[in-house]
Amino acid sequence: MKGDVFKSTTLVKILGFVLLSIAFFYFGKHYSDGSQQLVFFNSRQDSSTTPKPTTPNSQFVAISPNSNKSFDLSSLINDTNVAEKPLKNTIHPPPLLTSPPPPPPPKEPVEKMGLLDENGVMKDDFRVGGDGFEVVENWGVGNETEEGGGGGGVKGFRVKKYGLCSHSMREYIPCLDNVEAISKLKSVERGEKFERHCPEKGKGLNCLVPPPKGYQTPIPWPKSRDEVWFSNVPHARLAEDKGGQNWISIDKDKFKFPGGGTQFIHGANQYLDQIEKMLPEIAFGRHVRVALDIGCGVASFGAYLLSRNVLTLSVAPKDVHENQIQFALERGVPAMVAAIATHRLLYPSQAFELIHCSRCRVNWTRDDGILLLEVNRLLRAGGYFVWAAQPVYKHEAVLEEQWEEMVNLTTRLCWNLVKKEGYIAIWQKPLNNSCYLSREEGAQPPLCDLHDDPDDVWYVDLKACITRLPEEGYGANITTWPSRLQYPPDRLQSIQVDSFMSRKELFRAESKFWNEIIGSYVRAWHWKKLKLRNVMDMRAGFGGFAAALIENQLDCWVLNVVPVSGHNTLPVIFDRGLLGVMHDWCEPFDTYPRTYDLLHANGLFSIEQKRCNMSTIMLEMDRILRPGGHAYIRDSVAVMDELQDIGKAMGWHVTVRDTSEGPHASYKILVGDKHLLRGKR
Repeated sequence: MKGDVFKSTTLVKILGFVLLSIAFFYFGKHYSDGSQQLVFFNSRQDSSTTPKPTTPNSQFVAISPNSNKSFDLSSLINDTNVAEKPLKNTIHPPPLLTSPPPPPPPKEPVEKMGLLDENGVMKDDFRVGGDGFEVVENWGVGNETEEGGGGGGVKGFRVKKYGLCSHSMREYIPCLDNVEAISKLKSVERGEKFERHCPEKGKGLNCLVPPPKGYQTPIPWPKSRDEVWFSNVPHARLAEDKGGQNWISIDKDKFKFPGGGTQFIHGANQYLDQIEKMLPEIAFGRHVRVALDIGCGVASFGAYLLSRNVLTLSVAPKDVHENQIQFALERGVPAMVAAIATHRLLYPSQAFELIHCSRCRVNWTRDDGILLLEVNRLLRAGGYFVWAAQPVYKHEAVLEEQWEEMVNLTTRLCWNLVKKEGYIAIWQKPLNNSCYLSREEGAQPPLCDLHDDPDDVWYVDLKACITRLPEEGYGANITTWPSRLQYPPDRLQSIQVDSFMSRKELFRAESKFWNEIIGSYVRAWHWKKLKLRNVMDMRAGFGGFAAALIENQLDCWVLNVVPVSGHNTLPVIFDRGLLGVMHDWCEPFDTYPRTYDLLHANGLFSIEQKRCNMSTIMLEMDRILRPGGHAYIRDSVAVMDELQDIGKAMGWHVTVRDTSEGPHASYKILVGDKHLLRGKR
């Protein structure tokens, strides 16, 4: 009996062992076929342990896919999506010496704006911005706030969204349209109302200046020299007032520019030929490279000089023909709103080889010739003043008296009347001070004080004295174009620069630096496809950026701005054959809205943030930048987050890129592309 019981017990044990073995076999088979995995839970997550890859030929030892892994139990329980991802991605460990698979694609497509694709390879089809510009519909009128903090900023940072200004401000120039300040002027007899009167602190621009209805992408240069869209500058008064003088006409949806002027109705080209025939020494494009046109109209004089390698800055006040400069800039011609009234113009001494006035409505002999003395300051030693006006050729008593006054004044300035023919008179400024010093004692106007700085121009009153020429001959000894572009000028030695390097070495180093940078922009970012025409360098230094654009054959012109907070390098810029102006970026700039295709700022914000808010400068940049235009800001990493937030708040498409020094450099490049904003009015 006992034996039977023993046998039956043994049999049961054997059967149980067999059943258990079958169960384990089935269990192991079921969970090792790739459909399911075993997960061992641990309440403590340890990410330091990683699975060791096995070779596909290992046939003797089977290792669980979750070997050496631990999981956060609480996260698995509370979020099933978290548990699913590691289960899917750890079925088949990658072989040794192979790169990991690319991450899964996002749920929504992401626009890629960098130079590299998702695998880190340089893309062949990379481009900057677009051919046209996008429309941002229903941009708010009032200022709003939204969550943000792009560019690695602090989480939860409140980004201010700027609203649109009133539609009446579509051509607003803050320092020239300050009605409140102008109404308080004690006198306007000398043109004071056309000069700068900036808004008080806290009353500046705090919104986005809207474009006119129907604004279109500007016609590209050189076609824009002859025609522009009516909808971009929708003002017909100039065409009505000057219709008979061949300035401008309206043809359907465009303004046309026949190339004429009040004093040269047969065309600017014929007029320029006449000037050069009168005085071959002028030699447009060689001896005369930089010119100033005062009272420029729609700037046809400067527009046609461009084809002769002459860079002309066209200036006019915002007067009854208030859109002259707006037309000039829409055409793609260098121009600024400026009035010669009671303050020095914002250009250095000896800036221009030729200064032109054709019926510019300036009384040159008033107040002891103080306005012509300003022209004398601006005119280079040996330079030319060209005057085309009625007193030159009309024989009427009043006009003949004006001519005699002009001859008397220019003689006392030691100018030489080198040619008078038809309605044009040309004077030449002396090369040195010898004539000035040989005048009789007490001669008027007197020489300026020895301590007077003729290059000090920011809010400096006009002076009724003759600007002395440098005894060293600085300014007179410039080479001809185009060699002068890269030749260190003599006036480089007069610039106060904080540097251990010699000024010539610094000059050459800056030129080489920007030539390499612009070359890389042309190659990598296809700058020649951007259709750039009007360009501003907001912190120009010696003008190396502008020179590099010329060397890389980009068909544009550059206004080089020298901030008042730095060293005055303007004389060097003009001696190179470039254009420049002095400005304080804590105040608005004297130009119409939507007048520049590209704004370039190198190290500007890290300097000026000590003096004014960066948003003040950024809003001014938005005002003067055309829709579809670009801003390149090269600056310290410390200011990039704030600049990025401000750019987004203005509706720009903003990207931050590394410089050639790499991702750990102290500088980065912010690229802002401006869209066309349309919203409720």
